Amino acid sequence: MNPLSDHVSARLPQLQQWRRDFHHYAESGWLEFRTATLVAEELHKLGYQLKLGREVIDADARMGLPDEAVLKQQEARALQQGALPQWISHFSGGFCGIVATLETGRSGPVMGFRVDMDALDLNESQADDHLPQREGFASCNAGMMHACGHDGHTTIGLGLASVLMAMKDQLSGTIKLIFQPAEEGVRGAKAMVAAGVVDDVDRFTAIHIGTGVPAGEVVCGSDSFLATTKLDVHFTGVGAHAGGRPEEGRNALLAAAQATLALHGLTQHSGGVARVNVGVLQAGTGRNVVADCALLKVETRGVTNQVNDDIYQQALRVIAGAAAMYGVEQRVSLMGAARSCTPTQPWVDFIHQQADALGIFNSVVDRKAQAAGSEDATYMMERVKQRGGQASYVIFWL
Repeated sequence: MNPLSDHVSARLPQLQQWRRDFHHYAESGWLEFRTATLVAEELHKLGYQLKLGREVIDADARMGLPDEAVLKQQEARALQQGALPQWISHFSGGFCGIVATLETGRSGPVMGFRVDMDALDLNESQADDHLPQREGFASCNAGMMHACGHDGHTTIGLGLASVLMAMKDQLSGTIKLIFQPAEEGVRGAKAMVAAGVVDDVDRFTAIHIGTGVPAGEVVCGSDSFLATTKLDVHFTGVGAHAGGRPEEGRNALLAAAQATLALHGLTQHSGGVARVNVGVLQAGTGRNVVADCALLKVETRGVTNQVNDDIYQQALRVIAGAAAMYGVEQRVSLMGAARSCTPTQPWVDFIHQQADALGIFNSVVDRKAQAAGSEDATYMMERVKQRGGQASYVIFWL
């Protein structure tokens, strides 16, 4: 048999155990305390050089960070669920990132592989016909579920780490394995890029299971991810009795409603596909009170970085205008962002050649557009390309 296949086959029971464990103890973005400690321990045992937490995450570049009370509560929850105390201090405060480096001792390029670790903010099905529920590894954490495969990605990262170390004598150059927090909501990659984790990378690959490809297919260069910006908009008005003294009020709800309607008219752009969505509008405190507060959760998207940037700037003007119309204050908080980035064709060609040689896929696709969604690994891809390297995003389903 192929020695590589032998290495992978020997690790399958461990891979399944890891994946089911990560699935059972799902953790949302910036809260991956238990997951990160277990990953760090395995990588340490394998002999990797580790950089952890603040070493690989720029605190000021984090987006959509939970408040301090939530961070502390979730860290305590993680310890109760088996997080390793000897590692958790590295990740405390929402710094759940890891970079593991393997120096082969032989000259060659720096190869970077990125996987993500966070779950979605969902409740998992408890139906008897749901396999994780039936076999006892459905998420035990309310409002946190691995519905996007990041438990599998983390497992793949550990499996890759194990196989690479076992085959170290056959490798050259340097290998960096990047375990990223907070991909959901596109919040985590930018902070790792700001910390310089890919500044020395010559060849970069991010991976994802599934995401619209049929079983047995691998896409060697997933293309056309939409650039995106996520923002929370807080309107602050003046409350007043709606029957007694309505003229004394400044209605934040109406400002938010006006902004919502206007924002949904911003989707025309000659540069290509553009999107705006207001997914949440919360406002007011009572039936007979002029609403003194309102919250919008908004996203913009664009087929290119320029299109998204233009739509985002238009959105900011709309929000400011709506606030001015109703005499209220407005505050915009950036909660997440991602770029649009094209894979590097020579690296796509190399991946295609290797995938063909494996003989395990029914279909090996060179490039494929994924225009419906966004992905913050594009920040890493963009940075690698800016510094003269090559990058791609691989999607597969076995």
